[in-house]
Amino acid sequence: MKKLLLGILAACLLGVAANAQDKPIAYINAKIIPIVGQPIEQGTLVVQNGKIIAVGDSKTVKPPADATVVDAKGKVIMPGLVDSHSHIGEGSGADGSAPIQPDVRLLDGLNVRSSSLQRAQTGGITTVNVMPGSGHLDSGQTLYLKLRDGATKVDDLLIYDKDGKYMGGIKFANGTNSIRPGGGNFPGTRAKSAALVREQFIKAQEYREKVKKAAGDATKLPPRDLAMEALVEVLDRKRVIHFHTHRADDIMTVLRLQKEFGFRVVLHHVSEAWKVADEIAKANVPSSIIFIDSPGGKLETLDLKAENGAALEKAGALVGFHTDDSITDSRWFLRSAGMAVRAGMSREKALYALTMANAIILDLGDRVGSLEKGKDADFIVLSGDPLSVYTHVLETWVEGKKVFDRSIPGDYLVQVGGNGASNDRSVHDDDEDDSDGGN
Repeated sequence: MKKLLLGILAACLLGVAANAQDKPIAYINAKIIPIVGQPIEQGTLVVQNGKIIAVGDSKTVKPPADATVVDAKGKVIMPGLVDSHSHIGEGSGADGSAPIQPDVRLLDGLNVRSSSLQRAQTGGITTVNVMPGSGHLDSGQTLYLKLRDGATKVDDLLIYDKDGKYMGGIKFANGTNSIRPGGGNFPGTRAKSAALVREQFIKAQEYREKVKKAAGDATKLPPRDLAMEALVEVLDRKRVIHFHTHRADDIMTVLRLQKEFGFRVVLHHVSEAWKVADEIAKANVPSSIIFIDSPGGKLETLDLKAENGAALEKAGALVGFHTDDSITDSRWFLRSAGMAVRAGMSREKALYALTMANAIILDLGDRVGSLEKGKDADFIVLSGDPLSVYTHVLETWVEGKKVFDRSIPGDYLVQVGGNGASNDRSVHDDDEDDSDGGN
């Protein structure tokens, strides 16, 4: 009987939670940076049922009569940040058995209870591309996640496309990370690395052709090959390659592969992008860059320049920023834009790189990355200008639900660090009753 009553209570609570967004919430009198369009000095943002229903100047946009109104005078509101390359969630990818493993899915190796997800929320990150590592030519399939609160399984964070399939790319790499001198399955040189990748894509082309010739006849289909299926998705431009690459010569190798096989690709890191920015722009290939890379030193990042963002902007290439968390802690993601502006990038494109550019890179430009009517209600409330080192993220909202609030002690602890901040738990756990002794 007790279990039955508890079940009914839980169902009622779930019903309340499901309807919690029925009532609109309006932030008024804030400076709003919509990313698409000019900043609004005194603006209003209205969200309901997980979507933005209105945004604009407070003189023209009025809160609905039944709205919960929050006066945000002196605060800044901008879209939730989009991180196009992270390793939060302690995800694992390919193992040491082979250099190319496209069948490996990060879906099967992510810990959603890791405190790293909460750290990202406190940094204002709402959408993230979580990647396997770069020690392989292909280490597996990535995941695009929404950092919703209270997740107990990876399914709670997935983003689905219009066909109902969870979204993600695939991770490739070249340069020194995937080289294993001395023979074995792994390549010993850059040239061999490229050759192995080409071989796999040619096999994928042949596999695709066999499937087409079978024309649905199961008796003529080749044996199912999960690795080839993933690479065929790449060849069909249904799955984008996120390609770890640093040196200018390695970047050009990726562009040659892209031209040969016609796949979609995003260049990641590109420490020497400033040397070949025009070539990247000519290929119409986006880049995801980082400002603090390989602490402790890596020879292929020796020529990394803070001017990378400015060079790519000048060339006309699409450029986003990433954390590669924990290379750059997710809590410091806003600083990437500040450092880029200091090195010559425009303020507008630097903020765009934190938000809309990365949304486009992840095929999510119609859903996140800007504050526009009809988009997901993913936004952050800041204490001041986003490029100021003195500014704090005060609140983070995902799909109209608050997932971080700096005024809550437990949330504050995760944002600033200290004893207990790295425990694997929900961000709000310490605000709940611990009557079971914490076991």
